[in-house]
Formats: sequence, C-alpha cells, structure tokens
Amino acid sequence: MKKLVLSSAVVAVLGVSSAMAHFQMVYTPNTALEKGQTIEMKHVFTHPFANEHTMDMAGVEEFYSITEKNGKVDLKDTLKSITWKGKHNSGKAYESKYKARNMGDHVLVMVPTPYYEKNEDIYIQQITKTVINVAGTPNGWDAELGLKAEIVPLTKPYSIWEGGSFTGIVKSNGKPVPFAEIEVEYINNTPDMKNNAMGPNKYEAPQDSFVTMGIKANKDGEFTFALPKAGFWGFCALGVGSDKEYKGKELSQDAVIWVEAKEMK
Repeated sequence: MKKLVLSSAVVAVLGVSSAMAHFQMVYTPNTALEKGQTIEMKHVFTHPFANEHTMDMAGVEEFYSITEKNGKVDLKDTLKSITWKGKHNSGKAYESKYKARNMGDHVLVMVPTPYYEKNEDIYIQQITKTVINVAGTPNGWDAELGLKAEIVPLTKPYSIWEGGSFTGIVKSNGKPVPFAEIEVEYINNTPDMKNNAMGPNKYEAPQDSFVTMGIKANKDGEFTFALPKAGFWGFCALGVGSDKEYKGKELSQDAVIWVEAKEMK
C-alpha cells in the first residue's frame, strides 16, 4: 500500500480503508521444525486478514536462502507458477519446495517484481523474509542482510508463544528508519496447501482498523507488537526502501517479515 502523507483526520474524512493492505506471503505451515525435511511453500500477494482481492504476482527478481552452513543459495529455479484462489478471485502466484535439512536457522528472502497498483497509480515491491528453524538450534535468525528494505528481528520469529511479543528494527541498506510506518496483519484462515486456496476466515474484525493494524517504529527504527493469537503475523514497513521509482512511476519499496506464534497446549 502507498504510504499516504495524510493526517488521521483527513484519512477518516476521505474514507480510506486500512483493510486494503497488501502483503507478500512466503508461507509454510510450520516454521519450527523438529527435524530436517523438505517443506512446501506458497508465495502469494494478498490481503491476509480479510482475504480480499488476490493480486497477480508480476514475477520474482530474487528468491534465496541463507544458512550458516551453505551461505546464500539461489532458489529461483525452484519456483513453479500456480493460480491461487481467494474469497473473491484467483491470482497468479508461485509454489516451491525447500530442503530444510541442516540444523539451525534458514532465512528465506523473496524480492518480487514490482506490482502495479492501478487504484493508486504506483508500483509496490515487498522485500519479504521468513525464517525457518530446524531442531531448535539458533544460528542466524537475527542476521542483518543489508537489504534495501528490511525488518531485522530482535525476537526469534519462529519461537513465540501465543500472547508473547515480537520486536524488530526497520532498516534500509543497514541504516535504521526512524518512525517508520508499519502495517500488521494476521493470516485469518488456514491456507489450503493442496488446493492452492485460502480457507474460511476465523475471526471477524469489529472495525477496519483491526483488519490492518497500524503502528510506528521509534526514533531508532525499533518496534514491538504483542501477538494475541497463535498463527502467522505479517509486519510491513511501508516505503522504507532506497528505491523510490520504477518505470517512471512512484515505487513503494516495503519490508515484510512473517512471524509465527504457537499455541500453548
């Protein structure tokens, strides 16, 4: 979503809805694996809470993993085009299989081709991170990658109980972004991995502001957010990337990270 330079009062008058937040998903059902295995992943550009319009992904510029043992490994050849079905429509997406064999942290990074948002006449590019761990050994989840737009976790993204909190720092090319605007959404369904579709919504929001929750980083680019429910939470820092234009139009280069909270049983 475009970073709007508007006061909250103006937003209210214009009726701008936070429910239209865009999130690039790099999704797998479990980020805390007991042992090494090959996992399935889905890469979808959507609105994860309301399950509204599913956007056609324009392509992928980069997709890679980073581990302590193997360093950076290009995974772009593992991507397969699919059609993903949302509540209202279907969109172009991707799937992949990843060999999460080594003990420790596997940081997965996707850099999609910028998406043209006709309603705002801008391009959106969400540089997205998901961290998977094998066997509970931590060895790289907090790595700073120096991305053009990045959320560096200060909390293990895969090791949070329901009701816990996540802390991160918003950075651009390694530098903190003061007072960055961050959108937060919950994957409000169980993605159907077999049929490439979103499941039914679990919860109803009492108001649009609960669909996409807006928070801000502090002067050092740091933020904390409590996770009230188990499942996957997406954090998107808007327009923090160093690239501001694409094909002659405004580019919102966002940083996205996915965090999983586990239920206590």
